[in-house]
Amino acid sequence: MTDLRTLPGPVVMGVLNVTPDSFSDGGRYANRDAAVAHGIAMCADGAALIDVGGESTRPGAGRVDAEEESRRVLPVIRDLAAAGVRVSIDTTRASVAAAAIEAGAVTVNDVSGGLADPQMAKVVAAAGVPWILMHWRGHSQRMQQLAVYDDVVAEVRDELSRRVDEALAAGVAAENVIIDPGLGFAKTAAHNWALTRHLGTLLSLGFPLLFAASRKSYLGSLLAGPDGTPRPAGEQRDAATVATSVLAVAAGAWGVRVHQVRDTADAIAVWQAAGAPRAVWPATGTAIPATDAANRATDAANPATDAADRATDAAGQATDAADQATGAADSVTEAKPAAGAAKPASGTAAGTPGVEGA
Repeated sequence: MTDLRTLPGPVVMGVLNVTPDSFSDGGRYANRDAAVAHGIAMCADGAALIDVGGESTRPGAGRVDAEEESRRVLPVIRDLAAAGVRVSIDTTRASVAAAAIEAGAVTVNDVSGGLADPQMAKVVAAAGVPWILMHWRGHSQRMQQLAVYDDVVAEVRDELSRRVDEALAAGVAAENVIIDPGLGFAKTAAHNWALTRHLGTLLSLGFPLLFAASRKSYLGSLLAGPDGTPRPAGEQRDAATVATSVLAVAAGAWGVRVHQVRDTADAIAVWQAAGAPRAVWPATGTAIPATDAANRATDAANPATDAADRATDAAGQATDAADQATGAADSVTEAKPAAGAAKPASGTAAGTPGVEGA
């Protein structure tokens, strides 16, 4: 069984919806061959995991039965696993999860956090695979009616903590637990932004965190046109997705779940090349060390951060001065005639083109 702890972080999870009605790419990969080809392509672009889902979880989406969900996902999972791809099954049903694991899935991504099917914990515990527990307050048909909080960050943290406790009590190994704040699920845009700003509070639970903002409606609302019309779902939200994903990994997220893998992986590579620490799988019960550092870095009043910024600015100014000095020296060198070079003819200004053969 694949141990996700051995993967270098941050992990990029590619979204593969084999559904006709997903909000972003519904129907595009409902064909088995197209789905498998896209999954392999996302791996080539930098995805460490491919999350295969056979039931849309967009707000208001209707449900399909377990038989239809299995019909959609199992052939794709088998083919991807046979090609050496690490596959996650995106489902709330224990029976579908069990069949997917048998077909080759190495992770269960459960948007209900175990609430939709009481048997899910037993299946995951028996299989010994990682389980992504998302914050959830009900199925798609009515979840937005439940987007009521006094303190969304504290309440999401506490509700996730209860889901984790239930999973551990059912025999799921602590090292196999991953949490997800559930952006867009029973949450308004304001709730989503609050959670994005305070990922450190959720990471204080001591478990890896998956951040899944890809192409969601709150990004469309942020990018609304002058008339207030939200940016359409799909590729037009990818730049915002990349930005939020980098913010999340900078705050300590273990991984990001995205539709556009290449741009996200490239942006994370740039962030890492700039000297950012790699996310690591934390020991159970301990906070990710990078989280505190990220919180300090985002605190504008932090003297250490200000001092570092000033030092960086000073170094940049010194580099600029050195570049200018080098440029001046180069100019002098270029202006000085080479040894033995003929002097301009009398009455001809230096640097003025001469007349050949004169």
